[in-house]
Amino acid sequence: MNTEKPTSTAAGNPLKPATKIIHAGAEPDPATGAIMTPIYQTSTYVQTAPGQHKGYEYARSQNPTRKALEDALAIIENGQYGLAFASGVAATDAVIKLLSPGDEVIAANDMYGGTYRLFTKVFEKFGIKFIYVDTTNAANVEQAVTTNTKLVWIETPTNPLMNITDIAATAAISKKAGAMLCVDNTFASPYLQNPLNLGADIVMHSATKYLGGHSDVIQGALVMNDKSLREQLYFIQKSCGAVPGPMDCFLVLRGIKTLHVRMQRHCENGAIIAHYLRSHPKVERVYWPGFEDNAGYDTAKKQMRDFGGMISFTLKDNSIAAANKVLSSTRIFALAESLGGVESLINHPASMTHASIPREERIKNGLTDGLIRLSVGIEDADDLMDDLKHAIG
Repeated sequence: MNTEKPTSTAAGNPLKPATKIIHAGAEPDPATGAIMTPIYQTSTYVQTAPGQHKGYEYARSQNPTRKALEDALAIIENGQYGLAFASGVAATDAVIKLLSPGDEVIAANDMYGGTYRLFTKVFEKFGIKFIYVDTTNAANVEQAVTTNTKLVWIETPTNPLMNITDIAATAAISKKAGAMLCVDNTFASPYLQNPLNLGADIVMHSATKYLGGHSDVIQGALVMNDKSLREQLYFIQKSCGAVPGPMDCFLVLRGIKTLHVRMQRHCENGAIIAHYLRSHPKVERVYWPGFEDNAGYDTAKKQMRDFGGMISFTLKDNSIAAANKVLSSTRIFALAESLGGVESLINHPASMTHASIPREERIKNGLTDGLIRLSVGIEDADDLMDDLKHAIG
């Protein structure tokens, strides 16, 4: 039986994305031949003599199920090394722990509220400075660079305004400054976008979202190409201990196997819902990078394979009361935080995912009190449109 991981077809051609995603990190269990990676539910490993073991000593440092997932993460992001964490925030935390007091981070002014909270409420008091700019214009990043700049942190598409940042252009600026570039690729997923190919140093995922895909796990991930960087981050991972359990790793491994088919449907439904909302007489604006008149359309088309299933919109009556009516009236779109699951979710960023950002900062960056965010699932698009029609009125 051939137990080697496939990297090419019998004819020697590189695997296409769908095939690569299904087989990433998957090897039959050597003991039984099980095609699915077992859940190694153990805290420690027997050694034949002190310091003599089979590559595993203690489960905080290593676990075979986690190792299979980390290999898969690297493969699907076209990277060399993957690391799994207990959450997306834990993965972000590990990256910032690479820095020292006095270092500066240039960050996007439109980002997940939990990232902003981590930066401002936890790391600022340790002497790390965060400078927030509109990264959709690469010149803003370049102008913010100082001799202390050590990291540039971007999301693309951003959460929740779906802004697009040119990864290659930002990578060139970061490299010139001697700074690392980390890209939060959660909204796009590795199926739609691979930042390492465009010059990023680190890719971060909240694997809770599209990678897991079923709203049943909390997990984060980092992928990189540089071995030294991997060793630094692995040291932080095992020393600080924010690691996922083997069951969680198994769930994300299972989710990855259907990533391509789910993302295709998310994108199809996303396009239908975005165009439906744009044509609705009570909708003022729809934020989705797939519109040809969107400011980030050309960049998105260049660096993404499709435009995703995340959408935000505002009503013409851009009040909290009007938004709350919609948020409370859907039957298929579930009112909940998070995103990327097979089921559709509706969210109010100002009071939910981005409540930790001061209101004046939210408003300044375009995140109004009436903004509504959708994670478009893989249900029938007609049912989703009917649900929004009923809710918006």
